[in-house]
Amino acid sequence: MNVLVDTPVWSLALRRNANLDNGYVRELTELIHELRVAIIGPIRQELLSGIPDHVKFIMLRDTLKSFEDIPIETEHYELAAELFNHCRKKGIQGSHVDFLICAVSIRNRLQIFTLDKDFEKYKKHIGIKLYKSRSK
Repeated sequence: MNVLVDTPVWSLALRRNANLDNGYVRELTELIHELRVAIIGPIRQELLSGIPDHVKFIMLRDTLKSFEDIPIETEHYELAAELFNHCRKKGIQGSHVDFLICAVSIRNRLQIFTLDKDFEKYKKHIGIKLYKSRSK
């Protein structure tokens, strides 16, 4: 099963001083070698945003080009809004990007690999599957 990798995992691995012994970084590396990594445009945008050095921006942009975006369709956005509304009724707040990640994950049968604890809250109310690192 492919895995939708969220921004915090990518950020941890792409840091200039990334700890290659970190379990999350090792896990992402293994998933990349297994060709199981999935990404969506909004995650790509989050990763590229806020990089003031144009050379570093270009380097990261080119690195990320190795990973094709999963197309996001109208149905994904509609489901994201439904998930947002459902969780809000339950008192759970989240970002629109988080719920888009959830919608893409559900529609495309992907597990979500994230460090964001909000997804544990979402999981209690909607049908997402979180990726469990094998190295833990």
